[in-house]
Amino acid sequence: MSTAAPRIRFRDAQIEMAHGAGGKASRRLVEGLFAPLLFGERREPLGDAAHVTLNGSKLAITTDSFVVKPLCFPGGSIGELAVNGTVNDLAVSGAQAESLVVTFVLEAGLPTEVLEAEVRAMAHAAKEAGVSIVGGDTKVVEHGKADRMYITTAGIGRPIPGLALSAQSVRPGDKVLLSGPIGDHGITILLARGELDLEAEICSDTRSVLPLIEAMAAAAAPGVRWMRDPTRGGLATSLNELARDCGLCVALIEERVPVRDAVRGACELLGLDPLHIANEGQFVAIVAPEFAEPALSAVRALPEGSECALIGEIREQPPGTVLGTRGYGGTRVIDMLVGDPLPRIC
Repeated sequence: MSTAAPRIRFRDAQIEMAHGAGGKASRRLVEGLFAPLLFGERREPLGDAAHVTLNGSKLAITTDSFVVKPLCFPGGSIGELAVNGTVNDLAVSGAQAESLVVTFVLEAGLPTEVLEAEVRAMAHAAKEAGVSIVGGDTKVVEHGKADRMYITTAGIGRPIPGLALSAQSVRPGDKVLLSGPIGDHGITILLARGELDLEAEICSDTRSVLPLIEAMAAAAAPGVRWMRDPTRGGLATSLNELARDCGLCVALIEERVPVRDAVRGACELLGLDPLHIANEGQFVAIVAPEFAEPALSAVRALPEGSECALIGEIREQPPGTVLGTRGYGGTRVIDMLVGDPLPRIC
């Protein structure tokens, strides 16, 4: 008995840089091509990590690739980013990273000292994050074919007790918690390329967010509904994905969203919205109202969480929308990232 072939909805003629930026084009690619062919009839929303059960044991697994340019930037480098990004994808899914495997795709002609520096950075980041690197692979391609170095990771972790995260559990009245200032990473990478005549004291926020999430879980686990680390596409894209998946409205009080003055100034000069700029060391969480203050206090109690803020709430209307409200009473619809203003950032 034959079965009908999955229906493909992706109609773009070719792959463009925007398809990797984490916004609308990325969503079209995943939902229109990858999902129907690879995931079949499964309909649960896609997240940063998958939770599976093997022989009765619950595990979380994730994979990621890192293609940042330049390899080193103020506050970090591709090796450190690869570890922290993988640990964070597991953390915001409600899991503590245990082991990573790593693949290096190296370009012929890459100086050994550059490679050694990134391996050392990766080892240091893994030690800081409390995760073991247990294996990997190496490939070498011709000169000019890999922009010096790409890194791919896969991570496995165990669930954090008490956390059960799902967009479907989000309810009107829930609060939106943000761990710290947004936009640091994306603007740092943009300025590090030296293509713009701008100077600013900005460093990437790359770090593990696991300690912050563990502290929040210890204080408020029953009330934590959903989490995400707003990397490519920024905070706006992550919250638009949530709004669509839960069918509710995410209402942001924009004055409460922490943004450093240097980041805000660079965005104003370049015509960018900080809400669309990538982050590598922050997370956004939806928390039940009765657990919002305990969650906020727990994160703020750690030095790295001192700028955590409650920035909005969940409403019924308009459904599937992110709204920004201003102090003078104005509102705007905050859409998902369109295009690719900052290519090759993570």
